[in-house]
Amino acid sequence: MMRIVLGVALTCAAAVPVSAQLGQIGKVVSVAKKANEVRDLSMTDAEEQELGAAVSERIRTRYGVVQDAAVHRYLALVGTALAQGSTRPALPWTFVVLDTDGVNAFAAPGGYVHITRGALALVKNEAELAGVLGHEIIHVTEKHTIRAIQKSKAVQMGAAETLSGSSSLMERAVTATYDNIVERGFGRAEENESDEMGVTLANKIGYAPNGLVGFLTTLKDRNQASKEKRGLFASHPEMQERLDRITKLIASKKLTATATVQPRFAKNISYKPVPVTVIATVDPGAAGLAGGDAKAAEKKEDPKAAEKTEEPKKRGFGLGRMLPSGGGEKKSAQVTASGGARGVDPEKDSKGGSNPKVVPVKLVAADITAFKKDGGLP
Repeated sequence: MMRIVLGVALTCAAAVPVSAQLGQIGKVVSVAKKANEVRDLSMTDAEEQELGAAVSERIRTRYGVVQDAAVHRYLALVGTALAQGSTRPALPWTFVVLDTDGVNAFAAPGGYVHITRGALALVKNEAELAGVLGHEIIHVTEKHTIRAIQKSKAVQMGAAETLSGSSSLMERAVTATYDNIVERGFGRAEENESDEMGVTLANKIGYAPNGLVGFLTTLKDRNQASKEKRGLFASHPEMQERLDRITKLIASKKLTATATVQPRFAKNISYKPVPVTVIATVDPGAAGLAGGDAKAAEKKEDPKAAEKTEEPKKRGFGLGRMLPSGGGEKKSAQVTASGGARGVDPEKDSKGGSNPKVVPVKLVAADITAFKKDGGLP
C-alpha cells in the first residue's frame, strides 16, 4: 500500500513540472514570436529632427551651401515668420540656400527647408518666396515624408526597436526618406495639400496668396520649349491644372492679403537666373553623384547590368522632387553641358558647390516682430 501511495505521489509530482515546463515553453515561443514581429516606422519629435538633420546633410553635401550670412538671415526671417504661423511653430526650423543654379525647393523632416539660389533667382518678390517656403513648411508640419515611408513600409522596426537606438535602422530611414522625397516625390494628395495649406499660411501672415502661382507660372514659361518633361517644374498639363486649382482655391477661400514686399526682396536677393540650356550639370552615371553609386557604376561598366534594371516608379509632382538620390559629389564625377547631355536633367543634376556647412542664424522674437512691421505684415 505504501509503495502504491508513493508511486501516485511521485506521478503527481512529475505531472506538475511537465505542465510548468509546457507553460514555460509557451512563454519562450511567445517571446520569440514577439521578437520577430515588425511594426511600421514610428518616431518621436526628437527622432524626426535627427532624421531630418541627416537627410539635410546629404542634400547639402550634394549641392553645397551658399556661404552668405546676409542671404541666410533674410531667408530665415521670411521662413520663421511663416513657420510661427504654422501648426508646429516650436520646431527648430532651419532654412538653407543651396549653392546650385538648378531650380529646386526641398523640405526634410524636423523643420529643414532648402531652396536653391537658382530658384531664388527666379523669384520676383517676397510673396512669391513666401509661397514656395509655405509649401515646403507644410510638407514638414503634415509629416508627408514620414507618412509616405510608413505607407510604403519601406522601413519597418523590430518590436522593441527604436529609431534613435539603432544606427542601422536610422541609416535605412535616412536613405528611404531621401529616396522618397528626391526620386519618387510626393503624391498628388500631398502636393495638393501643401499647395492649399501653404497658400493659406502665406495669406495668414499677410502675403499676397497668389505668390506661389506667380512663381510656378515663371517656371512653366521657363520650360515651355523643353521637349522632355524635366524635373518637377516641367511645362505639362499637370502644371496648368495645378495653377488653375490654386487660383480657384484663393477665390473660394477669399484669401485677400496684399503684401508683396518686392523692394525688400530685391534689396536682399540679387541672384540672376541661368537658362536651362547652360546650367552646368554632373553626369548622372558618374561615380559620386547621388544615384551614381556602386550599382550605377556597375551598370555603366557592364552592359548586361542594364537588363537587371527595374522599371522606374511613377513619380509625383511638386516643389520638392528635383534632387538626385545618394551621397556627395566625388571628384570623379563628370561635369557636362546640360543642353547636350543625354539623360541629364539640368535642374536635378545641376552642379553644386563644395561647402556643405550650415550658415547659422540666430533670431529672437523681436527680430521677427520688427521684420513683419517693416514689411507691412500684420
